[in-house]
Amino acid sequence: MPSQSPIVIVGAGAAGLMAAIHAAQSGRPVLLLEGTRDGGRKILISGGGRCNVLPASLDERRFVTASSVHSLRKILRGWPHHEMRRFFEEEAGLPLVIEEATGKLFPLADSSRAVRDALVGLARARGVAFRGGTKVTGLEPKGGGGWRLTVERGEPIEGGAVILATGGLSVPKTGSDGFGLAVLGSLGHTMHPTYPALTPLTLDPPAFGDLAGVSLDVSITATSTTERCQATGGFLFTHRGYSGPALLDVSHVAVRGRLAGEADATLDVAWLGATREAWQERLAPSASQLATVVRRVLPRRLADRLLIVAEVDGALPLSQLSRAGRERLLTALTRFPLPWTADEGYKKAEVTGGGVDLGDVDPVTMESRIAPGLFLAGELLDAFGPIGGYNFTWAWVTGRAAGLGAGSRFS
Repeated sequence: MPSQSPIVIVGAGAAGLMAAIHAAQSGRPVLLLEGTRDGGRKILISGGGRCNVLPASLDERRFVTASSVHSLRKILRGWPHHEMRRFFEEEAGLPLVIEEATGKLFPLADSSRAVRDALVGLARARGVAFRGGTKVTGLEPKGGGGWRLTVERGEPIEGGAVILATGGLSVPKTGSDGFGLAVLGSLGHTMHPTYPALTPLTLDPPAFGDLAGVSLDVSITATSTTERCQATGGFLFTHRGYSGPALLDVSHVAVRGRLAGEADATLDVAWLGATREAWQERLAPSASQLATVVRRVLPRRLADRLLIVAEVDGALPLSQLSRAGRERLLTALTRFPLPWTADEGYKKAEVTGGGVDLGDVDPVTMESRIAPGLFLAGELLDAFGPIGGYNFTWAWVTGRAAGLGAGSRFS
C-alpha cells in the first residue's frame, strides 16, 4: 500500500474523536469522516446540554453485555478512570467537577459544546483532517492490504487502516443510521441482536397520563425470565408512560425479555426507595388522617392515586385502617407493580444494546479478528452502561484503544 495511506476514521462522535486524537500520535496522516456537518451531536445533546463526561467512580459490574464479561473488563481496564480524567483536564483543557448529588463529573464550563469543541480542537491541533458532510456508503478490503471506502458524493477514499465509530441506531437525528452494524455483519462478525437500551417505557392506554410531570426518586426492580436488575434514582411520569434515570437503567430487562419472546418483564417500584418498615412506622395507628400522612411524603397527585389503587379511604384516621387495607397500601407504596406495554424505541433510547461480539476484537487494540486492519469503537460493540457517564466512558476507552491500535500498525 502507499507509504502514507491515511488512517481513516468513520464517525466523529465521542468514540471517533477520541480515536482520531490518539491515532494522530503515530505520525500517520489521519482523516476523520463525518456524515453530519459538524459531528459530536450526541455529545451536544447529552446531560441536558451539560455533558456528563465521566462518572465520579466506575463500577464495571454495571455494564451490560451478552459477550464475555472477561473481554469487557479487559477493554475497560485499558484506560483507568483516573487517567481518563487527567486526559480531559490536562490534555483537552477541560477541568471537571463532581456533582455531589449525582456522583457525576461535568465540565467546569457546564457546557456540552465546550466538550465537543475541545475534542475537535485537540484533534485538529494534532493534525487530523476533518471532512464533515461526508456520508460513507461502502467499505471493502483491498487486495494486498488497506481499505477502500465509497462515499455518497466524491471519489472513493483509500485507507491503510480504518476505524469504524459510526454509532448504533439510537437517536437517529444525530446521524446514527446503522451503517457500521450492517457493514460489520456483512464482513462476517458475530452480531448480537440490537435493541433500544436506556429507553422510556410506555403504557397503552396511558392509565397514568394524568400524573405526567410528577417526578420523584424511587427504587425500581425489573425482572424477566432470565435476568433481574435494580436501580435507584429519578423517576418521571410522562404522557405516554415513564422515564427518568432509574427507569431507563432497568428498561433493557423489559426490552430484552420481549425480544427473546418471553412474557413481559415485571417492574416493581418502591416510591422514594422507602422500605416497608419505614412506611409501617408512618402508618402506625393514630388520629392522623391517612391521606395527610401519605401526601406529607409523596407528591399529592401520586399519593391520591396510590390510595385509590390500594382501595382505601384517605379520609380515614390511621387508627381505623383495616389490616387488609394497610397491607394493600404497603404493597402500593413499596412494591408497586408498574404496568407497561411497549417502549419508545431508538428515537428516544440513550444507546443501542447488542452489536458486535466483544470476542471479535482484540481487547487491547480493538482490531477486528475477522477483518485485519479494521478497528471498532463505541456503540457498535456489544456493551453499554447505566445513565451517568458510563456510555461516554465506553466511547473514550474504546476510541483511544482503536486509535492507538491503528497507529501501531505503522510503527
